[in-house]
Amino acid sequence: MPVSPASESEYTVATDGACKGNPGPAGWAWVGEDGEWAAGSVVKGTNNIGELLGLLRALQHHADVAHLRIQADSKYAIDTYESWMDGHRRRGWKTSTGAPTKNRELLELLIEARDARKAAGLPPAVLEHVRGHAGHLLNSWADNRAVRASLRAAEGVAHEWSSRAGQDRLDVSEMPPRSAEDKPQRR
Repeated sequence: MPVSPASESEYTVATDGACKGNPGPAGWAWVGEDGEWAAGSVVKGTNNIGELLGLLRALQHHADVAHLRIQADSKYAIDTYESWMDGHRRRGWKTSTGAPTKNRELLELLIEARDARKAAGLPPAVLEHVRGHAGHLLNSWADNRAVRASLRAAEGVAHEWSSRAGQDRLDVSEMPPRSAEDKPQRR
């Protein structure tokens, strides 16, 4: 189970997104240090949408965890959350060049999740960049789940799966198995 809000311990989750083609069928995932996980498929999306959804769902599913560390291999997702989304909102959902902000709906939900933590008196989630496809255990599991979700999206299935909704927890003490269909196709 995740750490209770009153605990001083930190709880770590890794997030990832995957896309078969870009745009194309996409997937997102988060995997916790205790093997809890969630993943989802988006029939038509982008890798960035998958990355943002992984981050969003990690924040939403751990809204009561006081000391939350989120590891992501996406500098785009981290920079969006830590620096860009508030600027886009201040500029009326325009980029610094005046173009419409992409993925606005997701950015609004990320702002809502961040602000809900603050309103609940919780410290901000700490985002940490990890190098993807470099043997990082939790990131490898998040990648595994996101790729599997993108494969389901390629079959036309838009759905979410979770260890909180009947799926088994993962054994995150070892690297996930790799098969030919698990290899990500990004960007």
